[in-house]
Amino acid sequence: MTECLTNPLHPESHILKFSVIRVPFFLEGDYPEHLSHVETNRQRLIKKWGGEIGWERQKRSHDLKGRGRKAGIPHFNLDRLTSNTMASHRLIQHVGKRYGLGVSEALYDVLNVYYFVDGHALNDRPRLAKVSSEALTRAMTKDGSNKSNNPIMTEEEILKFLEGSEGRKEINKARDMLHQLGIHSIPQFIIEGNTLVNGAAEWDTFVECFRAIEERGKVAGGPIFADILGIEKELIMEGSHSLDSMAAA
Repeated sequence: MTECLTNPLHPESHILKFSVIRVPFFLEGDYPEHLSHVETNRQRLIKKWGGEIGWERQKRSHDLKGRGRKAGIPHFNLDRLTSNTMASHRLIQHVGKRYGLGVSEALYDVLNVYYFVDGHALNDRPRLAKVSSEALTRAMTKDGSNKSNNPIMTEEEILKFLEGSEGRKEINKARDMLHQLGIHSIPQFIIEGNTLVNGAAEWDTFVECFRAIEERGKVAGGPIFADILGIEKELIMEGSHSLDSMAAA
């Protein structure tokens, strides 16, 4: 996205924006929701790959550290606490619908560090509410960030939301759609609603897709998960990433 935003093909005629919708995916969907965490990620992966030897083999073949560095995460905390992620998925979707996709992306970035680097459980709801409240305050006190004019959720309001069930139906519908599409691993990217790109692809693969859209001058399809997740068209048209949002970050 950065390459296309900073070096547009037709700056005189097209103003580029990207709209990113984070589709909820559950690595361990059977983890109980009442537990703040279940095990460390190291324990989870050793069990998944049949022991230490299998896990070491997977690390070498997938180059997880290298992919993390390319994504802007220089250090993965292998002993991060794993948990059910229903509540955190619900929160990301709620924030996007209430404040806009740009704000939910800002929160998503903070939670990436919270989990992958700092190692905190995504179902530690009191801690998650505190961190999310601080992140929303930072994101929405920038000039023009709170376009919705909705009041910023307090830590107490976020915790109450996390303890509730709002948005669960939409999350479950998205899970069903992922299953129908045959998507059983992440990261995966769906561009224009019809082009599936594996997350292991190099950056130039994405630029090629984006440049084709830019040259065409319009998006051929639409986000197939927008209706499922209840995201209004106005929010999608507003976008999540633009040259202005990059400058404000």
